[in-house]
Amino acid sequence: MDVLNYMRLFVEVAKRKSFRGAAEALDMSNSTLSRNIAELESTIGLRLLHRSTRKVELTEAGEVYFKRCQGIVEEALCAHESLRDVSERAIGTLRVSMTASFAVGYLAPILGEFSRAYPLIKFDLDCTPRAVDLQADPYDLAIRLGAPPTSPSSLVARKVAALPRYLYASPGYLRQAPALDHPDDLAGHALCGRPTSGGQFSARHSLRRGGETVVVMQESRFVTNGAAMALTMAANDLCIAVLDPRLARQEVAAGRLLRVLPEWQAESVEVHVITDTRHLPARSKLFIAFLKERLAEPLTVDNEPASGVAGQRDDEVRKASPPE
Repeated sequence: MDVLNYMRLFVEVAKRKSFRGAAEALDMSNSTLSRNIAELESTIGLRLLHRSTRKVELTEAGEVYFKRCQGIVEEALCAHESLRDVSERAIGTLRVSMTASFAVGYLAPILGEFSRAYPLIKFDLDCTPRAVDLQADPYDLAIRLGAPPTSPSSLVARKVAALPRYLYASPGYLRQAPALDHPDDLAGHALCGRPTSGGQFSARHSLRRGGETVVVMQESRFVTNGAAMALTMAANDLCIAVLDPRLARQEVAAGRLLRVLPEWQAESVEVHVITDTRHLPARSKLFIAFLKERLAEPLTVDNEPASGVAGQRDDEVRKASPPE
């Protein structure tokens, strides 16, 4: 027995004191409504309504029941409408887990646009470097770079971008480094790598130019799983780093980084939004669509490959750097 639905039908009849009027308001037949009220009375074991050919009146038990049910039904309808607001309107708190590098390098520059478009959304952005349990922790979604998680199987991964990456180094590094005209020349350079499960200090990157692909595998003094750290090390003359131009553009504009082997592109990094359900509130749907649209946009500034390459003379490197 759907008690709440029976209550709703009874309240509508009691308010209108008419089965016909209540049936029209509820968009159901008069006979169906009458049968449901009879079932309710049978379940309770008390008559709630006096029926006549002219009108409907509440019995004493009906008066008591109506007073209690009216508030319950109104609260239930309000709760339903509130959930509809959450589902259909851009309101509420958006709780997102992401890495600090993604937050600073990608989200921060565009978040203002989204927040102005949807002023009723609040933002709780967690940049703690840890795995989160979307089924237990209070997050709407998590943003992750690389391959999406495969467990638990209930998680839903949505690909929102594939971020391009290129090789960058500082003018200071290039001045003292060997010539660099082809990916094969990287063997004589300090190339930043990523940590491996075996703990090796190595760098492995797949570089592509048109239909040509070169896989670079070599030992490395510097490994890090943080893009911001790789960028900082490269800007401080320690190594060559593989970076997204969005992360590197400020250092490029300031003359602290140059793009090397500009015709070659490293493997892109996929960005996934992870949720624990396909049924999302409007704020989450809008945020995911916004990320997908904005991260797909090509850079309009600071995205031209720098002309400085390893092996240039000092004056040539200085000419390749943007003016102070």
